[in-house]
Amino acid sequence: MKISVVVCTYSMERYPSFSECVESVLAQTYDDLEIVLVVDGNEEVFSRVEADFGGLDDVILHCNDENRGISYSRTKGAKLASGDVVAMIDDDATAEPDWIEKIVATYEANPEAVAVGGNVIPDWVAEKPDFFPSEFYWLVGCDERGFGNHLDEVRNTYGSNISFDRDAFLEAGGYDENTGRKGDRHIQAHEAPVCVRIYENTGKRVIYNKRARVHHKLFEYRTDFRWLVFRSFWQGYSKRVMDLILPQASEGKNEYLKDLLTAYVPDRLYELAKRPSAAKVQQLIAIFVFTAAVGFGYLYGVLTPNLVEQANS
Repeated sequence: MKISVVVCTYSMERYPSFSECVESVLAQTYDDLEIVLVVDGNEEVFSRVEADFGGLDDVILHCNDENRGISYSRTKGAKLASGDVVAMIDDDATAEPDWIEKIVATYEANPEAVAVGGNVIPDWVAEKPDFFPSEFYWLVGCDERGFGNHLDEVRNTYGSNISFDRDAFLEAGGYDENTGRKGDRHIQAHEAPVCVRIYENTGKRVIYNKRARVHHKLFEYRTDFRWLVFRSFWQGYSKRVMDLILPQASEGKNEYLKDLLTAYVPDRLYELAKRPSAAKVQQLIAIFVFTAAVGFGYLYGVLTPNLVEQANS
């Protein structure tokens, strides 16, 4: 089984992390591997990529003619790839050496599988803030508390650790360009729509291999409380966009909120009563603030006329 790993990047500021990511893919224990590097419309970055990785076997390089966004770039990478499976990893993540080996083992054990994802672990470049609750690690693209059990079927895993049967991915149209990072645009959650479309086409969901691990760098700005509240707001807005583009992509939203309020918050209150600490109080407050910000973002989307057109502009 040939695997193509797609890594996209767009700015020189991110180049050191991008380079470390690519090196972690080059160091994989699985041999039948191709790497597709897509630069999103930045010729300076592309020149550096050519100098560093252009002479390597089984490495494909591409530069978009302009900044097209992460969704376009990842789909373009899948089109350029020749592997049976395309695996995605963010440019600020690093893969454990057996990442691809674990993914391949999951496909081999499940011959009809169309998508396999893995565990995204926080890599705290800055110190982890006391107030940040694990229930909201999804805000920074990492697996949150209660995400899933090993080899469960889930709607989608996160963009730093997801792979697709290439044919199934392209037949579903790839990533929706109305979603995903594009410059300063804040629309998120671009894995959900393509995974829902693949499910509609095939009846198969994403298999979650918790042992296929990548580490997602969390720089200082991602530990700032105000940034996380801002991020929560735009996640809520993005969920409203998802409802309009593909209503099925909102599956699981109510279940998460139910678990948060009926299981995790009571559990935290119990632990706080048993062993009080300032950090536990801060995390409880953060849960309610982030939840409220998501709700306000969703409401803002409800009240925004021509939402999808504006989101795509």
